[in-house]
Amino acid sequence: MLMVFFLSVLLSACALPIADRSESSALDLDEAADTRLGQAIAPQLESYPGNSGIHTLANPRDAFAARVLLARAADRTLDVQYYIWHGDITGTLLLEELHTAAERGVRVRLLLDDNGTSGLDAELAALASHPSIEVRLFNPFVIRNPKWLGYLTDFSRANRRMHNKSFTADNQATIVGGRNIGDEYFGATAGVLFADLDVLAIGPVVPEVSSDFDRYWASASAYPVEQLLPAASDADLRELERRALKLENDQAATDYVKAVSESDFVRQLLSGVLEFDWARTRMVSDSPAKGLGKSEREDLLAYKLGEILGEPESRVALISPYFVPTRAGVDAFAALANKGIEVSILTNSLDATDVAAVHAGYAKRRKALLEAGIHLYEMRRLSPDVERNQSAGPFGSSGSSLHAKTFAVDGERLFVGSFNFDPRSINLNTELGFVIESPALSEKIHEAFEESIPLRAYEVRLTENGELYWIEHVDGDVIRHEQEPNTGFLQRTGIFLLSILPIEWLL
Repeated sequence: MLMVFFLSVLLSACALPIADRSESSALDLDEAADTRLGQAIAPQLESYPGNSGIHTLANPRDAFAARVLLARAADRTLDVQYYIWHGDITGTLLLEELHTAAERGVRVRLLLDDNGTSGLDAELAALASHPSIEVRLFNPFVIRNPKWLGYLTDFSRANRRMHNKSFTADNQATIVGGRNIGDEYFGATAGVLFADLDVLAIGPVVPEVSSDFDRYWASASAYPVEQLLPAASDADLRELERRALKLENDQAATDYVKAVSESDFVRQLLSGVLEFDWARTRMVSDSPAKGLGKSEREDLLAYKLGEILGEPESRVALISPYFVPTRAGVDAFAALANKGIEVSILTNSLDATDVAAVHAGYAKRRKALLEAGIHLYEMRRLSPDVERNQSAGPFGSSGSSLHAKTFAVDGERLFVGSFNFDPRSINLNTELGFVIESPALSEKIHEAFEESIPLRAYEVRLTENGELYWIEHVDGDVIRHEQEPNTGFLQRTGIFLLSILPIEWLL
């Protein structure tokens, strides 16, 4: 073990040179126009010049089916970029869809953050052995097991992760949003479910996503898996195929296989009847140089968002699962409230969060936000079984934990993507999203705070003496909680202790 540690020190001290990396780029738009997707989408684009078509994917099963069916609809290329990819039911099925696409001649480029690929080395090496598939890892760990050694020996680089999420077919259609690839993001697990939001986009914003993928693919942080993992063989690919086939026949995968078989998504897309909101849409993202701590301020997504969105005039509605405003953030929100702008925020409750340290970073700013006049809501933790039997919330199944990242301004424009309002998203991780100038979609976010969010979340308030309390609506009754609901003394004490640690910059 000691030898492994010293070896990791030596290896991480190296610059991790990239050798023999092939060059490639997104499908040329003229060639993309000749694909099935291109031919189906072109007539719609002619009716809405300059605008992109946006179709929301709130329901988790629809979001899974959309990715599967988009992979099946691709004729030439698939460019896929994610922060987390699990080797579970949905993760394995989607890997096999990429393999199947490659088998029919589609060029597949898969770019994953290496922090979210635990247990997938064999599968990724197998995919990369296919002549039509390339796999690269962003800021990879030299020591594959245990990966945490990389944080001890190369913290400044390993602490910077690629949080971007996109799934693009033939440079004609893309899915962007908050979901990673894994059962909990698509509602396939009996444990945590994530209330999330993606959008399918067609039109001029898609080449923007493709160009952004190209710059990440060619960045100094993207390493071919061949440099990191043992070589695989055709037999390893057959094993992936066998596992996926076995999962398709597994009872646990029934709902997902059914969702794909019953979905009209691609048929409607190819026939031109899928409903879109047509709006001017801009892609915003961080420079991949942020992954090495080398990006300029003007290349940061947070800076671009401020420029694009401008100054709010009446309303801001913010949904962020990992909300750590910091003192500067509290001051900024307070300044908006002082101008008479209504600010409403939804994040996870302590009972619902999956990252206790993040909740601690938020909790210590909660009172100051309320004193400034900010409206605070905290998503309740709901049983997966209960939620599946209820009508969908504003983000599909509200699940047991909030994971959607979106905000609306003045009922005119909104952001959907991977960006959280926390120091990590602002300063450390790379992020990606859309700014959509759509009053219809923006108003839906504002309306959610008036209608559905109060039914699925606790409203946090202050007494006249400055004490916090939580309001919950259950079956028409109003319940008041004097402590954070459904939590124990030890849990709350742990959060307090975390809140006094000097770790806010990491959250």
